[in-house]
Amino acid sequence: MFDSPLSASPYEVLGTDPAASHDELRRAFRARLRQTHPDTGGDAAQFIQVQRAWEILGTPISRMAFDSGSVAEESWRPRPARTAGGRLRTTAHGTAGGRRRADYAEAAREHAGAGADVYAAAFVRSAPWELRALLAAAIAEEQTAGAIDDLGIGFTVWHSAEIGENDVLDHVILAPSGLYGVASADLGGPVRFRRGEPIGDGVGDRTPITDLTRRMRVVARAAGVRFSGGVLILPDDDLASAEVPLGVVRGVRVAAVRRSALRPLLRSGLPGARKIGGNEVFDVRTRLTQRLRTWS
Repeated sequence: MFDSPLSASPYEVLGTDPAASHDELRRAFRARLRQTHPDTGGDAAQFIQVQRAWEILGTPISRMAFDSGSVAEESWRPRPARTAGGRLRTTAHGTAGGRRRADYAEAAREHAGAGADVYAAAFVRSAPWELRALLAAAIAEEQTAGAIDDLGIGFTVWHSAEIGENDVLDHVILAPSGLYGVASADLGGPVRFRRGEPIGDGVGDRTPITDLTRRMRVVARAAGVRFSGGVLILPDDDLASAEVPLGVVRGVRVAAVRRSALRPLLRSGLPGARKIGGNEVFDVRTRLTQRLRTWS
């Protein structure tokens, strides 16, 4: 929860200064527990955030690890590509998060100077929101790719599918259950939904569902394929349930899904979504392979 470039720090969740003493932190924690407890009218998502904040700041060792930035930096820095192992890998094209990570690195070095360590916790936490959002989006895409990279040879994924000079569809996934357009997002905290779009403290004026379906239409026209459904992937802590159906948008069934629930969804299919099978699977795979460009 607190390793996102967009999330509030545990100090902010507790409403304390980073220089607060342990006793001050404890008092703030107990006060915030009372304020956010669902039994007294508080918000369940905030109540969980308060508990997680105390897990990080409640002991000297865990607090020191957070203050040093080592935990966050480890999750923010680029990771080497995975090599083939014992499990059957999903057939993958393109580099998940590659476009947005490259955009982040370029913009961050313009902001901080060519020699700056743009993944240092101190830099990221103080960077402008636009930069942190780019990094958060790249990490979200990489985490989704990691969650599905060993589904097996029956699955094919195109990461960072180019739909224009400066835009990509995060993932196009062909599964035995259907063809899905997938967006990986980090909106900075728990979200709810209103009129088919997420709302929450960190969402701002973003419209992830509208953007996802627009990008899917571009890919569908370019490759001559029909999508079974659209899926918005969010961090597990940010959704109240594993899957939130959002109805039909522009003729395509759409849902928001926790990242940990993506694998079973791809195996069983999005409820109500159009199924594909037989020769159509091979035709769709051929069309996408021939006509879809991915960022590498």
